[in-house]
Amino acid sequence: MSSREQSPDIDETSPQCYGDTCITCSDEAVPVVLIELLADDLALADTGSGVEEVSIALVDAGVGDTVLVHAREAIAVLPCADTADTAGSTARGGGGR
Repeated sequence: MSSREQSPDIDETSPQCYGDTCITCSDEAVPVVLIELLADDLALADTGSGVEEVSIALVDAGVGDTVLVHAREAIAVLPCADTADTAGSTARGGGGR
């Protein structure tokens, strides 16, 4: 960088999050309902438009739980109260593996 260029004012100690968007790639986490547990911390999830295989290695979730999925990785389990507002959700919440 030349002496005329200034580095951007970035606080590298804490990520800046805006809304429900991933700060890494701007994708949003999507709520899905787990419909079947598979081996190796995988599960089948109802996305509302089909069924996809997702990893549940980072969460403690079971069949019927609604989880937030980003890049096919479940990153959070939504509490029962949050699942009521999820469009097309049939989540019962609760339950662990």
